Amino acid sequence: MNTVKTGFLMIMMCGILLLVGLLLGGVTGLIVFLFLSLALNFFSYWFSDKLALKMAGRSRIVEPHEEPELHSIVDEQVTRAGIPKPKIYVIDNESPNAFATGRNPQNASIAATTGIMRLLNREELGGVIAHELAHVGNRDTLIMTMVATVASAIAMVAWMAKFSLIFGGFGGRGRGGGGYGGVIGIGGLLLLAIVIPLLTTIVRLAISRTREYQADATGAKTSGAPLALADALEKLDMGSRSIPMEANQATAHLYIVEPMHQQAMGFLNGAGMMRLFSTHPPMSERVRRLRETQTVW
Repeated sequence: MNTVKTGFLMIMMCGILLLVGLLLGGVTGLIVFLFLSLALNFFSYWFSDKLALKMAGRSRIVEPHEEPELHSIVDEQVTRAGIPKPKIYVIDNESPNAFATGRNPQNASIAATTGIMRLLNREELGGVIAHELAHVGNRDTLIMTMVATVASAIAMVAWMAKFSLIFGGFGGRGRGGGGYGGVIGIGGLLLLAIVIPLLTTIVRLAISRTREYQADATGAKTSGAPLALADALEKLDMGSRSIPMEANQATAHLYIVEPMHQQAMGFLNGAGMMRLFSTHPPMSERVRRLRETQTVW
């Protein structure tokens, strides 16, 4: 069900991009945006892991003799998952969190903060690692990179549309003196500047939340300890609220729990709005599903 939902949402995202192309230049604009999307996705495919680790802050690759316990846990979980062992990074940050990145299982990395290694016991950390390996095995990083790339292209056009609404330019003026505004009209510019970016954000975050549910389920099955993962999520939720991370919004969806609680709370009022614009599903729902999984087993 999660796979079908993800596919549907990705089709919606591509449809939004095509709509932007049509609004800007008809069939020609559509073709231009298709090629732009392909070029951006190619770049993201090869370099997204390096960018994510750089944005994470003080991250460093660690060898088995430096972090024997962490390596031992990863070794155990990759054996269970049947995928290659990823590179292991430690982020010098007291906020408890972790994420995975990489274009495929053969070129993957897992990063854990010093805070998460102090907070969780071995079984709980094993559940977290299994969750992150699930993202690797399910190609979630590739999926979210593609989605983020398309969203970035749309955001760039939205910025240009806002500039046009304020200054009346948007790339210069045509023969009729109207520029793009004369072609698509004020209504089209408003659509590009406000409605489409908002819709894009909602779809992108919905995909992210869907993949988190899938990784929880896969991680619980791989580790064989859904209750340990549920306990870990509850601890991480409380810990990340006490010590929020200064993460980049572009990579917030990668982490196992929302890293920027205070920033997210600042401009959203009401549970419905917070859920709609959250990178992660409600923690209570994630924990409930994991505990129900244990009763089924």
